[in-house]
Amino acid sequence: MELRQLRYFLTVAEELHFGRAAERLHIVQSAVSQQLRRLERELGTELFARSTRTVRLTEAGDRLLPYAREMLGLQTRAREAIDELRAEHAVTVRLGTSSGLGDWLDAILTEFTRRAGYAPLELVTGSTEQRLEQVRAGDLDAALLRGERTEPGLEFLPLWQDVLMAALPAGHELAGRETVELAELADLPLRLSPRSRNPALHDVVMRSCRAAGYVPALGPEFTNDQDTLASIGHGKPSWTVFYASHAGQLPVPGVVFRPLSEPAPVMWTYLAVRSGPPRAELRALIEACYEAAERGRA
Repeated sequence: MELRQLRYFLTVAEELHFGRAAERLHIVQSAVSQQLRRLERELGTELFARSTRTVRLTEAGDRLLPYAREMLGLQTRAREAIDELRAEHAVTVRLGTSSGLGDWLDAILTEFTRRAGYAPLELVTGSTEQRLEQVRAGDLDAALLRGERTEPGLEFLPLWQDVLMAALPAGHELAGRETVELAELADLPLRLSPRSRNPALHDVVMRSCRAAGYVPALGPEFTNDQDTLASIGHGKPSWTVFYASHAGQLPVPGVVFRPLSEPAPVMWTYLAVRSGPPRAELRALIEACYEAAERGRA
């Protein structure tokens, strides 16, 4: 007698319909019927009286029903006990994050909870250099960061590409375009963080502008989301870039976000981890990141 067979038996007993029971179990009806026939052969008696229109429990089925519920309940409680033990011994996973991750981070957290809900997960912010140093020192288990790089003792696992979008004044003539070519922004000052603060983004944007045939005239530095977007929407015309995953969470009056083209700049996101085999909770985080990336591409 297998627990799987008892689960099938209990579901059919509750539904009194093989088709509905199969739907609840997410398997085909023939598999339910086959397993219940095996259970009946093992017990030497029929558990259900079947006709073309109805299914009902036999006397033997009625006798078995409370024991099936008890055994499956014991299975559930046993799993809960083991989960509680794992939670008691689980070590907190510390993940370094960056701004603008948007739905990517939500997807990672959801998938990590599904895979390792017993393990606490703590999010830590800081500059890229701070987060990498914390991973290297073991103060962080992993860190999400943008832009390719190499660091001794660390591995950088590629996850996904983020598209960059232009943030423009809503009243600008280019705001009416579905897509803006980079060359069309040559005469508009670009607000960008200094390279010392965000070298990966700075290099991608400058390289893309040069590929479009010009070196952008730099306006005031990008300070923070709120102030920079307010200045773009209500001050002297200028533009900046945002990751598409972030732009969707920033409805700002007076500003529109438009995809860029010719070329379309993109940025890779990586998960930085220490070299060597990961412990179980970190492995679950890595798998959650890969799953979130795969779903995002799909």
